[in-house]
Amino acid sequence: MTDTLFFLLACLPIALVFLLLVVLRWSAKLTMAIAYAATVLVALLAWGTDPARIAGASVNGVVTAVNVLYIVFGAILLLFTLQESGAIRTIRQGFIAISPDRRVQAIIIAWLFGSLIEGASGFGTPAAIAAPLLVAIGFPAMAAVLATLIIQSTPVSFGAVGTPILVGVNTGLSNQPIVGSVLGGMPFSDYLFQVAVNVALVHALVGFLIPLIMVCMITRFFGERRSFTEGFGAWKFALFGGIAFTLPYYAVAALFGPEFPSLLGSLIGLMIVIPAARAGLFLPKQVFDFPHKSTWEDAWLGAVQKDDPTGHGEPMPMLRAWTPYVIVALLLVASRAIPMVKSFLTSPDVTIKFTNLFGSGISASSQPLYLPGTILILVSLITYVIHGMGRTRSYGKVWAMSGKTMVAAAPALLLAVPMVQVFINSASALHPSMPLVLAGGVSDVVGGMWPVFAPTIGALGAFIAGSNTISNMMFSLFQFSAAEQIGLGAAGAAIVVTLQAVGGAAGNMICVHNVVAASATVGLVNREGDLIAKALLPMTYYVVAAGLYGMALVAGGFNGWWIAAVVWTASVLAAMALSDRRQTRRLATAAA
Repeated sequence: MTDTLFFLLACLPIALVFLLLVVLRWSAKLTMAIAYAATVLVALLAWGTDPARIAGASVNGVVTAVNVLYIVFGAILLLFTLQESGAIRTIRQGFIAISPDRRVQAIIIAWLFGSLIEGASGFGTPAAIAAPLLVAIGFPAMAAVLATLIIQSTPVSFGAVGTPILVGVNTGLSNQPIVGSVLGGMPFSDYLFQVAVNVALVHALVGFLIPLIMVCMITRFFGERRSFTEGFGAWKFALFGGIAFTLPYYAVAALFGPEFPSLLGSLIGLMIVIPAARAGLFLPKQVFDFPHKSTWEDAWLGAVQKDDPTGHGEPMPMLRAWTPYVIVALLLVASRAIPMVKSFLTSPDVTIKFTNLFGSGISASSQPLYLPGTILILVSLITYVIHGMGRTRSYGKVWAMSGKTMVAAAPALLLAVPMVQVFINSASALHPSMPLVLAGGVSDVVGGMWPVFAPTIGALGAFIAGSNTISNMMFSLFQFSAAEQIGLGAAGAAIVVTLQAVGGAAGNMICVHNVVAASATVGLVNREGDLIAKALLPMTYYVVAAGLYGMALVAGGFNGWWIAAVVWTASVLAAMALSDRRQTRRLATAAA
């Protein structure tokens, strides 16, 4: 078979997912069942992949999916616990006291608080915590999930205390002969530090607009007027919130490296933005709220919104209501940032490991104590005590409802992640893995323009794998080699690897794994295609802008690529505004 045919066959699993899930709006579980079968057949019949390797990859995928479902269960359990205790009622009133504007609430909760959780834990945890909180204070479930998916971009490269860089890029590049020859005598640790600083710079240039785009998406799809313009009405506060995070984020990366940019950047941002909002600084003149709940479309609602989301407990002081979330954040940071604690939680004695599955060389493992699900379950138990829930019998119902909601998400994840693992592990004696075939086909076509397309490859890796870390593992060496082949040298290769990491972060917005897990935390099922279709807009903005800024950095000095990046950004915003005019004309015509 020709290289072109292999490239097309490698595209088949991704094309099926996009066609069935996004275009035809099939359910995720049916789509992923078909995609899994197609991936296995292509691997067996075209790639010649060892059946034992396919079986090992599939089991590894199931173990990974169970880990994700454990996190989902913990997130739902904590939300239902807070609802039953009455804490959510107090938290809701607290946000209304800061600002009743839903755009302001989304920026504080999804963008800043979500980025803090990303910096501490990563691996989809921000959506598992922030999406249920948004639902609990009155957001439609679909709007809550969309907001938390969109923010899983800028902070992701430094999520889980820098794991996508320290593990993903490091594993992909370290001890590789071509890297050593290009770097010469430069220590690899210094090179990795420079990549991290570049990643923070590109994210800051692109990501400061994410809060504005996020609130525009909320008002366009969930506002009464269906208008991007209502989102632009909060532009001052959105840009303020974006810069309050991205400036310290970049400064922390430049000073200290990849461990704490997202964690400290978001914490500093919260310390700046919340007092400013309380003081009325930069707030929009008109308050935006969702239409009355009775008019919401059925597709917007999750299972957790069938009852009163404010819960049934007694009112309580604000600090007491927020204490569970404070404990979650502290435990996540401690478990990731304190070496002795992390070493205990990840030690072999508490790790469940399946080595060399079916003789394939593939292993699977789970670290239950280290997974955020354990922390979330523990905090739910603590909440039962500190919120005085012993006087009621509702806590058993909380566990039952959480289990039921998690089970609804299980089929899609138990099919999606094995499909991804087979796709990634499809290499045989005759062919490299399908992701590398895809990337190689693109690089052969674009040549010297490769930096423009490098973020898209990173995003593709995250879409496939559900992880920026795994995307970086898969593609960092390929990206480095592509840069070396077009003569960019060590500095240019660092920028291309940077674009890989940035694109891998942006791809988290649309990966099926994240969409299914985030939706499950609010009981939103069979809407995954709608969410991916909506998240494609901010993701496309992100990867194209990153590619243009990357070309500007490669070219050096002031050049036309800087102008192209600004023009692209302005064009995206202008297109959103123009679409409002068309929408207005359609509505006027329909009314006439």
